[in-house]
Amino acid sequence: MNKHHLPGQAGQDSADDAVSLPPGLGMRLKLARQTRGLTLKALAVEANCSESLLSKIENGKASPSLPMLHRIVKVLDKNIGWFFEDTQAEEGIIYRAGSRPLLTLDTLRRGTGIRLERIIPYSPGHLLQCNIHHIEPGGESAGPIQHVGEEVGYVLAGRVELIVDDKTYLLEQGDSFVFNSDRPHHYRNGGDEAASIFWVNTPATF
Repeated sequence: MNKHHLPGQAGQDSADDAVSLPPGLGMRLKLARQTRGLTLKALAVEANCSESLLSKIENGKASPSLPMLHRIVKVLDKNIGWFFEDTQAEEGIIYRAGSRPLLTLDTLRRGTGIRLERIIPYSPGHLLQCNIHHIEPGGESAGPIQHVGEEVGYVLAGRVELIVDDKTYLLEQGDSFVFNSDRPHHYRNGGDEAASIFWVNTPATF
């Protein structure tokens, strides 16, 4: 058996060996994991670490050991330096086209054929969550879902079906919508062309 991948190795990642990491590393780790389309469990298995500890790290409640961090970044195809880079692009105000994260949704929990382009950075300091939802033909969100807050959207391209309270609304480019998030809702692209929605919800749900 490979000595670097022992079944008990995950338990050796203790707080005593934890690396001192900059604020926001957990958010960066979660973003990198979702960008790769990995669930928390999948990353834990690939990195040979505890899923519960990984969850705590993503939520800023724990820090990884250096060996654990090396295993994680290898799975995420990153390097250690990436986690320590300054993420406050142009004082945290401007986020240039082409530099925004593009996430593929977890097909088991959040939908299929959908990618999210983050307009507002992945940070708990923001009151809003704002993304461009890029929906492939046949793509649809998981649901219906309900939560606290409000939803606002604007169709940038294509045609989409928005379903709220079991009622379907056909939206085209230029159409917009608003509704309370506690109403059951989901959406799909039933056409043969890709669609995009500029979508804002509050409060932010990371």
